[in-house]
Amino acid sequence: MTGADEALARDALRCGELTILGRIRSASNTTFLCEAAWSDRIVHCVYKPVAGEQPLWDFPDGTLAGREVGSYLVSAALGWNIVPHTIIREGPAGPGMLQLWVDQPGDTDDTEPDGPDLVDICPPGSVPPGYLSVLRAYDYAGNDVTLVHADDPRLRRMAVFDVIVNNADRKGGHILAGVDGRVYGVDHGVSLHVQDKLRTVLWGWAGKPIDDETLESIADLGEQLAGPLAEQLREHITPAEVAALRRRVRTLLAEPVMPGPDRHRPIPWPAF
Repeated sequence: MTGADEALARDALRCGELTILGRIRSASNTTFLCEAAWSDRIVHCVYKPVAGEQPLWDFPDGTLAGREVGSYLVSAALGWNIVPHTIIREGPAGPGMLQLWVDQPGDTDDTEPDGPDLVDICPPGSVPPGYLSVLRAYDYAGNDVTLVHADDPRLRRMAVFDVIVNNADRKGGHILAGVDGRVYGVDHGVSLHVQDKLRTVLWGWAGKPIDDETLESIADLGEQLAGPLAEQLREHITPAEVAALRRRVRTLLAEPVMPGPDRHRPIPWPAF
């Protein structure tokens, strides 16, 4: 998508007439696939009405939609464009989160990607070249398997992003390879908490140093958090959660090493 196309898609998301095409049944909260029509432009998007959110005892403040928008704002401030363009606006079922749909290979045809997915499982001892092993586990049939993910710089940056936003639910199914060659992360409704809640399938770089280019982006984010970005985030999350976000940024800059899974439940379940 060119810059002009992206701008038109964002205008359609913000101002277009929304039509629900169907419900996404695999989602844990009410989630719809919609189209937004604006001028002669139609774009597909995901719509999660606030009214359809299931209350979570450990995320009592604000809305999941607000956390999704907060994560998008952090992604945009970093310049990494991990999270598709996301807003909150009125929809057919009331106010909710709208996010641009990510077109993936196979969405419009039966094309199957070559090789393993970015996050996949394989038999023990058969980790594909260019992949990192995360853990050994058992599948639903009781077979011994290994959870792996690609040693891909786009995923590595996403792993850093998840540390910053304290993502509690980075499943393999929340990582989307777009037809545009980008890798996107979606479903950030349980992020940006004050307490450490990082749960992710992207542990392959645990203990590895963070590169200088990534650290420059993190330092720039820290500067933005001292200005208007903090005010934008306070519209969606609590002041304490904004302060915790700043602490995580400072910690990464002071100790530029990827954390390791040192808690009782480091991986969301199911992992996909």
